[in-house]
Amino acid sequence: MTNNYLKRKIDAFLLDWKNTPNKKPLIVKGCRQIGKTESIRHFAISAGYESFIEINFVKDQKYKNIIIDGYETNQIIKNMSLIDPTKKFIEGSTLIFFDEITEFPEIATSLKFFNEDGRFDVICSGSMLGVNYKRIESNSVGNKIDYEMYSMDFEEFLWANGYKEDTIENMLSHMKTFTPFSNLEMSIFQKLFLDYVILGGMPAVVSEYISKGTFEGSLNTQRQLIADYKEDIRKYAEGVDQTRILNVFNSIPAQLAKENKKFQLSKIEKGARFKDYRGCAEWLIDSGVVNVCYCLDSLELPLSGNCDIDKFKLYFADTGLLVSLLDEESQEDLRSNKNLGVYKGALFENIVGEALTKSGYKLYYYKREDGTLEEDFFIRSSENLIPIEVKARNGKSKSLKTLITSDRYKDIDYGFKLSSNNIGYHDKVYTFPYFCTFLLKRFMSTFKPID
Repeated sequence: MTNNYLKRKIDAFLLDWKNTPNKKPLIVKGCRQIGKTESIRHFAISAGYESFIEINFVKDQKYKNIIIDGYETNQIIKNMSLIDPTKKFIEGSTLIFFDEITEFPEIATSLKFFNEDGRFDVICSGSMLGVNYKRIESNSVGNKIDYEMYSMDFEEFLWANGYKEDTIENMLSHMKTFTPFSNLEMSIFQKLFLDYVILGGMPAVVSEYISKGTFEGSLNTQRQLIADYKEDIRKYAEGVDQTRILNVFNSIPAQLAKENKKFQLSKIEKGARFKDYRGCAEWLIDSGVVNVCYCLDSLELPLSGNCDIDKFKLYFADTGLLVSLLDEESQEDLRSNKNLGVYKGALFENIVGEALTKSGYKLYYYKREDGTLEEDFFIRSSENLIPIEVKARNGKSKSLKTLITSDRYKDIDYGFKLSSNNIGYHDKVYTFPYFCTFLLKRFMSTFKPID
């Protein structure tokens, strides 16, 4: 493993991809600074390629000329060699890495020819791919596979802190057998999880925390990342939308601090019209900076067929970046005293939304128009709709109980509650500590309800 490299989930995927016969070129998607480039470089070394050729279309503008004679593999290889004769193209043992392809989407057309040629492995990546992806997709449809990468989840954070697979398997075993964690386990995992909430999963921030053993410098690193995201908005968004997208981005912490976290235009600009802002939220979603949680019209399966795309909540894709946007007093309280204050509900809801998204779930919530009943998230099994309640503080889960017991909701038989409490089960509600959220999908793969 290369020096100070933080183990990532993409590592195993990349090795499987390399060992797949007749594999297609790969496109690694995900927002900036989540570790895409570093992971691909690490893979090139650890997988034993004899030659690794990295082209960055931001830093190496001259390489945009490699398609001047067409997209055939031989022509591209020839032109790359003309620009840099030291590059070696060894058949069967060369990885070509096209980075920052957002700056040069035309290169995606070459993937068809690399795929048909088959002599060289090709990976493409870049920031803001989601925003410009339609063009890249149309240029390479059927000739590549995609991998969606995120900032580090809690499992990767545990790896970074020295914990191995046996610790993860032990946590999952606790969930599957409904065995409470010991006091020591609860104490250690809760402390680590709270650190993770404050830091988030951006590799630069986590790496700094691991090397120093403190939060020193983490806020400055997070704020620089926020500044980079805003610069991306100015760079990639067009015209008047830049200001509106920034307005939406800047309003998210205040929106999440509200009791009703539904996204409201009135909190951004007086007299704002929905049609003027619809594309702005979508732009941030496509960029990978935020996760969207749509409101369900009715509580029945299938989930995607029952949501209202005009009603939604926006969560930050990395909770640490949300933390970095809080006011100075909250920052001090968080880092010094681990006190989550007024933002407690917002932070834990954001972190659960983040964990579910990183596990492959889409986000849905419910709020009844004619009453107070509402629920934070929903997932599904093959047979059931499963409400998930995020509890910032101890108390009764009135909505969750209503959803389970009412004859009105035929697809709901039980629910999950995520809180600071230990594992438990009562009245068809399964309680798990927050720090178990990343394991929920694996838990669901073998889960059989107690009743």
